Amino acid sequence: MVNAGTHQNIAVDTIELDRSNPRIRKFLEMYGDNPSPEAIYLALGAGNEEEPGSSSSTTFEKLKQSILTNGGIIQPVILNRRADGTLVCVEGNTRVALYKSFLEDGVKGSWTHIPSLVHDEIDEASVHAIRLQIHLVGTRPWDPYSKAKYLYELRTQEHLPFATIVDYCGGRQSEVLESINAYADIEKYYRPVVGEDGEFDTTRFSGFVELQKAGIKQAINQAGFDCFDFARWIHGGKLHPLQKVRVLPRVLRNEKAREIFLKDGIKKAEAVLEKPDLTKTLQEAQLGQLARALVTQIAALRYDEHQRIEADPGGETAQALIDAQAELSKLISSLKLG
Repeated sequence: MVNAGTHQNIAVDTIELDRSNPRIRKFLEMYGDNPSPEAIYLALGAGNEEEPGSSSSTTFEKLKQSILTNGGIIQPVILNRRADGTLVCVEGNTRVALYKSFLEDGVKGSWTHIPSLVHDEIDEASVHAIRLQIHLVGTRPWDPYSKAKYLYELRTQEHLPFATIVDYCGGRQSEVLESINAYADIEKYYRPVVGEDGEFDTTRFSGFVELQKAGIKQAINQAGFDCFDFARWIHGGKLHPLQKVRVLPRVLRNEKAREIFLKDGIKKAEAVLEKPDLTKTLQEAQLGQLARALVTQIAALRYDEHQRIEADPGGETAQALIDAQAELSKLISSLKLG
């Protein structure tokens, strides 16, 4: 249980940035264990490795401008006062780094102290709970790769019970497991493919999330390839955009499409696949009618048909169901019906 904490104005030069923060740790792994404060500041967003204008760099710049415009922050940062009296930032590292930067650069304003919620000697479990609730399901999410890295380490290094991680996240067990497995795969297969001289592009992570979907790995193996080949396709731009990974089973099962894919990529390969032969009635049906029809068909599904689909996760029917589920999930989420 996290203690209530006290609201205080804390001198920013007494606050340590949290080196176990996923974005900072990602930076440390790339550039060494003793970065300057300026380097950590870059790791938190100012020097984001993604394209300018991407979600991470844009969010960082918006936060910076908001603090400058308002002359400070509204939500306090969260600090942990250790037994020796030192203070480490549990949540709000970017805001603390910005204050330190403003102070060092002589930016006009009051940047010596920062509004803080200070907890005394909170344990690691409480720190994890705070991070998970704020950055995985809260208003200030980490990027997907950093989220998955944190979840993976909680499960494999901190040995936090899986049920506890799911409870903290507030998500579905399947999504959490998918994210953890995707992190394991991108590290195992993509990092060696990129090599020491290549750029490990964490924005490719969503492709490895798609790899966890039913039937994808089976289809790759059945076609005589493996996950290292998949990583090479990701690295070489063959699977762009990344959501096209879900089309891969159909492409690999089709000799002509497979040949085109290996040469020119997934978009050109998909173009030669047969399109569903939809009757005029289906094309003109309302979305609600199609949904009801699908419910009826599923309810009446025969056991032998169920077994056939289950035995062939890379087959046309299984992949069509997976595609439908993905699109329905996005629609339901956007309509706030879930």
